[in-house]
Amino acid sequence: MALLSLQNATLRFGGIVALDDVSLAVEAGTIAGLIGPNGAGKTTAFNVITRLYRLESGDVVFDGRSILRTPPSRIIRAGIARTFQNVELFPTMTVLENVLVGAHTTSLFEREESVRRRALETIDFVGITHVAGRRAAGLPFGTLKRVELARALVSRPRLLLLDEPAGGLNHEEVEELAIFILRLRDDLKLTVLLVEHHMNLVMRVSDHVHVLNFGRTIASGVPAEVQRNPRVIEAYLGGELEASA
Repeated sequence: MALLSLQNATLRFGGIVALDDVSLAVEAGTIAGLIGPNGAGKTTAFNVITRLYRLESGDVVFDGRSILRTPPSRIIRAGIARTFQNVELFPTMTVLENVLVGAHTTSLFEREESVRRRALETIDFVGITHVAGRRAAGLPFGTLKRVELARALVSRPRLLLLDEPAGGLNHEEVEELAIFILRLRDDLKLTVLLVEHHMNLVMRVSDHVHVLNFGRTIASGVPAEVQRNPRVIEAYLGGELEASA
């Protein structure tokens, strides 16, 4: 059963097509990859799902109901959390304080000590307990990525949107990220929608892959099918995608 679906989503900025009748579904308890060349509409889709952009037509359905009338400020309470291409943290605040920001978005009527304990447990889960008391400013980029992941996870989402989490990471960090994303699905029973240019990562962890190009869906299927799709190979000029096969 689909936890999330975009249904005939259309969006334009001026005369530029951002999404053109895009439909895709993400099944509960799976990892779905969303790939495509730069400008394909991937982050736009995330911004539509999180209600930062308003569709011209179509629908966004989460857990069986439309969320088009849900204010952006309440999306996280609905059970959807996200990370960003560029790390968006408060640099002068500690790691713990940054994660607490995410915790407080869903902690109405929860005792402060309980919220703090949940934040510390999440920090431990992503493996950064040793820097919990340090300011975000000056921490290695890979660590900042984990802080942002912790801030999203501490809100206890059902759907996690990851926007290029491997960007700027080295080979070892990408390998660790792959293992971590699989843990999100297997241990936390999270549903994940992953936007990523690192094809080896996407094809390794995804149960299903959707491909956008110029705001349109050009392929959808299991990773092996998508990698062999002529339209997908053409969109990537046969390079990075074939290399990941």
